[in-house]
Amino acid sequence: MTARQVFYEGHVQGVGFRYTTKQVAMGFDVRGWVKNLADGRVEMLVLGEAEEVEEFLQEIRDSVLGGHIRNETVEEIVPPDGVTGFSIER
Repeated sequence: MTARQVFYEGHVQGVGFRYTTKQVAMGFDVRGWVKNLADGRVEMLVLGEAEEVEEFLQEIRDSVLGGHIRNETVEEIVPPDGVTGFSIER
């Protein structure tokens, strides 16, 4: 099990970023959440097998969302307990 905390910068709010990310997640065996931050970035937590997580992140880059992302910061973190499904956090 691996966990990644991802921060996206660019025109990532007000373009359906969170909704599209959740839709993309449905095609992968991943868990986590995505949320808007007050500073205009989007934060995402994603957990799963390493290869599945990397394929999911690549699918986001390759999707329509890729054109809105100016910068992406990915950090490996300790997998938190109690994360089920993939949700949009507020």
